[in-house]
Amino acid sequence: MAACCKGSGLHHEMGSKNEVKQKISKEEKKLMKKQAKVKHILLKHEGVETVSHPSKSLVIANGGLGNGVGRHRLLTVLEQCGKVESLVMPPNKPYSFVTYTSTDEAVNAYSSLSGHEISSNEWEQKITLYFSFVDKVELKEVLPPALPPGLVIIEEFVTSEEELAMLEGVDWTSDIASLPGFCTSVVERCLQQGLIKHKPDQLTVNQYEPGQGIPPHIDTHSAFEDEIISISLGSEIVMEFKHPNDSNVQVMLPQRSLLIMSGESRYLWTHGITPRKFDVVQDSEGQKVKTISGNIEELTLKKRGTRTSFTFRKVRRNACDCAFPSVCDSQQSQEKEAAPQVSVLGVEALEKEYVHKVYEDIAGHFSSTRHTPWPKVVDFLVTLPDGAIVADIGCGNGKYLGINKNLYMIGCDRSKNLVNICGEKKFEASVCDALDVPFRAGSFDACLSIAVIHHFATEERRLRALIELTGLLRSGGKALIYVWAMEQEYNKKKSKYLKENKNNKEQKTLNIQDGGLKPDTNTVLPVHTNRTTFESRDLLVPWHLKPSTRPNSTVTSKQSNEEEQGPRSVYHRYYHVFHDGELEGLCRKLENITILQSYYDQGNWCVILEKS
Repeated sequence: MAACCKGSGLHHEMGSKNEVKQKISKEEKKLMKKQAKVKHILLKHEGVETVSHPSKSLVIANGGLGNGVGRHRLLTVLEQCGKVESLVMPPNKPYSFVTYTSTDEAVNAYSSLSGHEISSNEWEQKITLYFSFVDKVELKEVLPPALPPGLVIIEEFVTSEEELAMLEGVDWTSDIASLPGFCTSVVERCLQQGLIKHKPDQLTVNQYEPGQGIPPHIDTHSAFEDEIISISLGSEIVMEFKHPNDSNVQVMLPQRSLLIMSGESRYLWTHGITPRKFDVVQDSEGQKVKTISGNIEELTLKKRGTRTSFTFRKVRRNACDCAFPSVCDSQQSQEKEAAPQVSVLGVEALEKEYVHKVYEDIAGHFSSTRHTPWPKVVDFLVTLPDGAIVADIGCGNGKYLGINKNLYMIGCDRSKNLVNICGEKKFEASVCDALDVPFRAGSFDACLSIAVIHHFATEERRLRALIELTGLLRSGGKALIYVWAMEQEYNKKKSKYLKENKNNKEQKTLNIQDGGLKPDTNTVLPVHTNRTTFESRDLLVPWHLKPSTRPNSTVTSKQSNEEEQGPRSVYHRYYHVFHDGELEGLCRKLENITILQSYYDQGNWCVILEKS
């Protein structure tokens, strides 16, 4: 029995060794199969031709900057097999090239490192390296590309003490504040040194965490003057500039540096920051500024830190007449359709073209996006006594007309198509202007004005709308008013409007000094970028029409077809966004009216009024 057990044990042990041998053989086969696949991909997609005979040079698949593998980390692995003569890492590519001082060292690396796992700078999971021989790695010294014309970068423009003061001086709980002294000194220094011609009147502060970026863009010509200056604090960053002919320049902005964009770099080149956690930079310590060269022997990855930018602009008060009409919104609009200029159009014509006509055309699509009542408006309605008579001035699609069945509600709106949608829902509504409501004065227990007053183009007309609204109230009657807020980030919380911007989900923005445009000047109104903070108090907000999304719309099929086939798919709505305290200031001018409550609600300033 004992001999039999020993024999059985020996047979089992020999079987295990054979299994181990077979397992290793399978792994080798798997590695060879993957290497063959990698060679095919390199040749097909990158034009990298590998060879079957040994040489001093190898291509390392998966060992590139594009995979998040840094130069120093990869060198540490490669130098285990011999002396590295050169390591070439093309930017944004998933491979690199290594050349050893001898073929034997290269063969050693090929044999021992193929299938080797290495950790990535950018990702937590490990990646597997695959090596193949190449005949030769050609190296060409490439001079750094020149900066775009009009672009200036000055290193160490502010001291570390100034940097600390500027960062600590930002009040992230408020969107409007006076220009702090240390920011004023920066502007004065730029003017004294002749770096800028115009004194900025607007400062925007943005904070970016690693992984966040800025989409490529040109600052709107009609909104701002020529020079735009920006200071980078907290961390360096690589900004990408791109010419319309696809020329691309990667520019290093060192920590505490000053960036000035003017002329061609401001008006013609787009600028942006790719959202990532690492930048491709020069490995040499000496180069801190200017462009990233194409010398792929020197490139590596640099981890980003939290960067805060202070960007100074001068608000433009007239149309832009720059030398780049192909990308100038002022000059393009003059050629196609004159941009809204209040002094030329007149306020009534402005509202007719950029409020009344727009809502008439987009009624169906607009209604399909306005189905969820705002909770605090609902709270106001449900607290009213049964049998109360309520007017909703600017009722839109009647979203609030049926909230409380115990109330007698009637609505009115300037848009006939929106009023027709109310009729389809069996609500009482009529077409009228909020400045001339055809209801009996002093006959309502309560009134609503939700997202209406901000469409009037002057303070005088906004006040007239409030007088008309409160004139409908009986003694003791209440009114609830909502207007869009300039401050879309309040008490360190973003409004829903900003949260829906997926490009910069965690970006914090603060307008320290408002350079708001006044609609009674000769200013061409700027077009706002949706889901971003407001840079002007009077502006045009785009509406991207989707004709196929038209539930509950009374627009005829003929009208619908015309909209679908017509060239105008983007409409612009005029808004005056209110800053903190502005709505209360208007309401204090009303006679026999008391402000019961004022509050901020999801990007809106709100008041509840009572008539004495």
